[in-house]
Amino acid sequence: MKINLSGHHVDVTDGIKEHIDEKFLKISNHFPTLIALDIILSKEHGKHSAEITTNYEGSRISVSAKDDVMYPTIAGVAKKLDAALKHRKGQLKANLHSKPNSVTPEIAHEKVQEMNLG
Repeated sequence: MKINLSGHHVDVTDGIKEHIDEKFLKISNHFPTLIALDIILSKEHGKHSAEITTNYEGSRISVSAKDDVMYPTIAGVAKKLDAALKHRKGQLKANLHSKPNSVTPEIAHEKVQEMNLG
């Protein structure tokens, strides 16, 4: 899985890169068809935020998290991405199962009208 990492008002250090690789290793193992993540780390008004966008199985998934410290922000956005990917995977699995066909019961008054009782 390729991680495109960029910072907005944040210096992306080697420590941050290693932390991100560690956090998203589990996600890349659970979702092997996930090709790339676009991660934007930013800091505005003393708050750190992280945004992730990716494409997974035909749909665009985007999550974000904010915190006062960068590392909990990265952990929070990783947790949200994992939940969003599991939700999408569940939707795809649900579409594979066959749905029961509903059969409308014949209504009695329609049967009576068809009988020509007169």
